[in-house]
Amino acid sequence: MKYLIVGLGNIGPEYAETRHNIGFMVLDYLAKKHDATFDTGRHSFVTEIKTKGRTFVLVKPTTYMNLSGKAVGHWLSSLKLQPDQMMVITDDIALPFGKIRIRTKGSAGGHNGLKHIEQTLGHNNYPRLRFGVGDAFHKGKQVDYVLSKFSDDEQAELQTLIEKSAEAVVSFGTIGLERTMNFYNTK
Repeated sequence: MKYLIVGLGNIGPEYAETRHNIGFMVLDYLAKKHDATFDTGRHSFVTEIKTKGRTFVLVKPTTYMNLSGKAVGHWLSSLKLQPDQMMVITDDIALPFGKIRIRTKGSAGGHNGLKHIEQTLGHNNYPRLRFGVGDAFHKGKQVDYVLSKFSDDEQAELQTLIEKSAEAVVSFGTIGLERTMNFYNTK
C-alpha cells in the first residue's frame, strides 16, 4: 500500500521553523528517522520512506502555502492515488498549542493552503492532521503570528509533539484512519 503525505509550509530560510511550517517539520523528522533525503520534484520536495510494510511518499510543496493544491493535484495523479490515501499536515490556530486533531474531511477554516487544495480537488474529503499552534496574537496580527517561530516554552515541547504527529502519520497508513483518530484525537 502507498500513501501520499503532504506537509504544508513555505520554502525559504525566512520561513524555516515557523508555526506555519509545522507540516514541513513533521516530514523532515520522518525523513531523517528513515534515512531518507528530499529531492526536487514537480511543485515540491519529495522523498519516499518504507515502514511497517507500507510506502509513504512525503511531499513538501514548493509553491508556497497559497498554491499547495498544485503539488497535491500532481502527486495524487502521478501516483494514481485517491484522496483518502493522502494525509495533509497543517498548522491550526483554532487549536491550543500541541493539540493534534485528525479528521477525514473538513473546511479550510480560513487556512489558505487548505483552501487551495480544496479548490484544486473540487472537494474537502481528504484526511488531514491539524497541529495546534494556538492563537496568542492580537487582532489583525494572525499572519505575523503564524510566520513567527515557536516561543521558548513551546520549543521545549515541540520535538515530542512532532514525533507524536509522525507516529500518527504512520498509524494512518498501517491501522487506518478511524483507529488512528480514536488513538490520537485526545480530549
